[in-house]
Formats: sequence, structure tokens, C-alpha cells
Amino acid sequence: MSRLAHQRCFNHAQREAAARCLGCRQYFCRECVTEHDDRVLCAVCLQKLAKPPISRRRSFVNVARFFQCLFSLLLLWFFFYLAGEGLLSLPSSFHEGTLWHVNWLDKE
Repeated sequence: MSRLAHQRCFNHAQREAAARCLGCRQYFCRECVTEHDDRVLCAVCLQKLAKPPISRRRSFVNVARFFQCLFSLLLLWFFFYLAGEGLLSLPSSFHEGTLWHVNWLDKE
């Protein structure tokens, strides 16, 4: 605490420092710092926390969407492939429509 008593604000040289920013380790007066998530930060460090890197985040989202689209197309193709295989495994009498024509009266 004795180190803080002899420090001056980084932005206002005439003012006495009230706190030390945990981000940049500079001393600031009461007007230049704010409390965020139980930490004292200056405006510059608070702005850095508020803005995540957009370029890295946007590229990751685009790559994730591409792989989601690719996976959904693969899943759709696999579904129709299995449906086609199932239809091909049915007997030819089912496809010709003769499976359902049973003469009940002719069987004796």
C-alpha cells in the first residue's frame, strides 16, 4: 500500500493514484478505473476484454459451418442409399404389384 501512496495517475499526472490496473499494471486515479468481475481495470484493458478477436472467431465459424453442411449432405446421401437398398431387396412380385393379388376363392 505504501507504493500506491507515492504514485500518480497514468492519465492525469496531477492526481494521486487510487488503484493499479491488473491488466497493464499501471496506476490510475478513481476516474480512470472501473471494477469488472471483481477486478479493477483501466478503460483500455476493459475494452480489450469486451472485444474478442473477430477475425479468428469468424473464420472458425465458417469452417464449422462448412463441415456441418458436408456432414448433413453425407448423412442425407446415406439415408437415400439405405432406402434404395431396401427397395431393391424386395421381391420382384412386390414391384410388379402381383404380391397383393391373391385369389382366395381359387385356393382349395
